[in-house]
Amino acid sequence: MKTIFRTVLDIVWYLVLFVLIQLIAMKVVNLGTLLVHGMDFQEALRHAAKHAMLSTTTIILSSGLSSALTMLIFGGFKWVPLSRSYVQSRPWGTLFWVVLLSLGTLIPSTWMIEQLEIDVPSGVERMLMALLGSPWGYLVVGVLTPIAEEMVFRGAILRTLRKSFQQTTAWIPIALSALIFGLAHGNFAQFPHAFLMGLLLGWMYVRTNSIIPGVVFHWINNSSVFILYNVMPQTANLRLVEIFGGSQRAVWLSLLFSLCIFLPSLFQLQRRLHPAEEKLK
Repeated sequence: MKTIFRTVLDIVWYLVLFVLIQLIAMKVVNLGTLLVHGMDFQEALRHAAKHAMLSTTTIILSSGLSSALTMLIFGGFKWVPLSRSYVQSRPWGTLFWVVLLSLGTLIPSTWMIEQLEIDVPSGVERMLMALLGSPWGYLVVGVLTPIAEEMVFRGAILRTLRKSFQQTTAWIPIALSALIFGLAHGNFAQFPHAFLMGLLLGWMYVRTNSIIPGVVFHWINNSSVFILYNVMPQTANLRLVEIFGGSQRAVWLSLLFSLCIFLPSLFQLQRRLHPAEEKLK
């Protein structure tokens, strides 16, 4: 009972800190922006406490700052053990299949979100568009966010859950961490995708005891969205059937093609991602 209680406290602390870092980063960037625009410190402090200036620059700077602080704090306090042992094993073939696995989820996850017919909240959509529409936004979306989120949700939260559920199947802590990951996105539109991706990310972490496969998966997923948005911005608000010229048959074929990438990749990773317990022997 004490172990479960401590686990809950640790996870709540990680989540509260994760949110606090984002809020503090937003306020700090707001304050800095106001000072740059000529306000005196006291006036800028009062204004920043009451208002959030959601300009593109503010969103990029605050998101980047919060991700960097998250990495520094979670790594500095060793809530996420950092080791080069996985990289030193040269898992390049495995990571190649992780890349393909991530690519294989893009169209199915988009299709699934369309079927739910739930709109992303306007505030979240505005932030996403600001990040995706700027080259500097890629540093946040494609690099910093994947590392920071994998450190928090797999390296800290899933690792903590595994300690409390050592005598049960690994899928219980994986499912719980995926549920937390989905809820942390704060809206129902993103929850199903985040939950399912959380299952895959958690499975890879448990198999390797490393966040690196998850970071690569996360990086490919976010980078693909960023590239598509910038190469074909007109498709941002279109459904798959509209992107494929109104052909529902083309949608089904694209889903089939995605599964032809996803399933072999999953099979290869099942063979290549050896359980962490075996690697420690």
